[in-house]
Amino acid sequence: MSIQYDVEQLADSYGVADSFPKDFGYGEEEADIEDSPAPSDSKPRILLMGLRRSGKSSIQKVVFHKMSPNETLFLESTNKIYKDDISSSSFVNFQIWDFPGQVDFFDPTFDYEMIFRGTGALIFVIDAQDDYVEALGRLHLTVSRAYRVNPEINFEVFIHKVDGLSDDHKIETQRDIHQRANDDLADASLEKLHLSFYLTSIYDHSIFEAFSKVVQKLIPQLPTLENLLNIFISNSGIEKAFLFDVVSKIYIATDSSPVDMQSYELCCDMIDVVIDVSCIYGLREDGSGSAYDKESMAIIKLNNTTVLYLKEVTKFLALVCILREESFERKGLIDYNFHCFRKAIHEVFEVGVSTQRPAGPQAVGSPCNKAVALNGTPRNTV
Repeated sequence: MSIQYDVEQLADSYGVADSFPKDFGYGEEEADIEDSPAPSDSKPRILLMGLRRSGKSSIQKVVFHKMSPNETLFLESTNKIYKDDISSSSFVNFQIWDFPGQVDFFDPTFDYEMIFRGTGALIFVIDAQDDYVEALGRLHLTVSRAYRVNPEINFEVFIHKVDGLSDDHKIETQRDIHQRANDDLADASLEKLHLSFYLTSIYDHSIFEAFSKVVQKLIPQLPTLENLLNIFISNSGIEKAFLFDVVSKIYIATDSSPVDMQSYELCCDMIDVVIDVSCIYGLREDGSGSAYDKESMAIIKLNNTTVLYLKEVTKFLALVCILREESFERKGLIDYNFHCFRKAIHEVFEVGVSTQRPAGPQAVGSPCNKAVALNGTPRNTV
């Protein structure tokens, strides 16, 4: 596939010529839970749990710290609880807690009620290439106790490391795990506890797709975002649109049409190309400037009459659209509709903050420098 691209100035977040420099990251990495400051504990939490060597830390590193999948082979096994503060995008503002598989956190020395009480989602990782009988037992114990403490938790099961399985084996493994896990819940009279299952691998985009679905469930503004995207594409002749968190390539919203994995992969690859090229050519000679700002825009024309169009929405969010060349001829209309869409997104930010904002002199600012946590509470300005 031949690719032509026009990259306008995508130049405050980047400091070196690399895809994702340290100062464009997700904050503190691998902070020990006992040593972390207490105020951040109020942020919504996503828990990564599973047996030892199931791939929990690798998922965290690949998705949120841009580690190459091959480099995860050299990661040491996690032997203590790590808390990773994720605060990159206006809508993605939470903590990832990575639990070592060998630790029994239901031991009396652990306050597991405190852990689950502030949790938005619990991701249980199962190694699909290993015998998962023990993992299913741990899954049932974990989700049943967590549900009794906090019924509002979203329970997600990542059937991981499926890259080494055939397509038929993947489907059979997912069906078997799904059946066994739900049978265990039914036997325990926990039919109201819902588990979501995903086939994942760090060697393709399936892990980003799965994490996108997990994060979307924690975004209270999701229906509004989807409606805005539907209005935008229907009036612009666009086939598909994704609202991306640029750093992690998690899409926090898309329109209501089904997500085609190949289209999602194309959009992810476009973000990589744009960031790589702009980090090389978009900075000033002294290395100053930024590679992603309010002027960021890119067009990639494929040889099958498909056009990929990227526009900056906020400091951390980008809109990536897929459309035909004949539709792109009305670029002026698309840009005007995007301007209206972008303005509406900033208003969504402001409404999310103002509904939770206490009265007083501290509640000041513009929509552009406001942000909301996944539970709708205000977070620090960006």
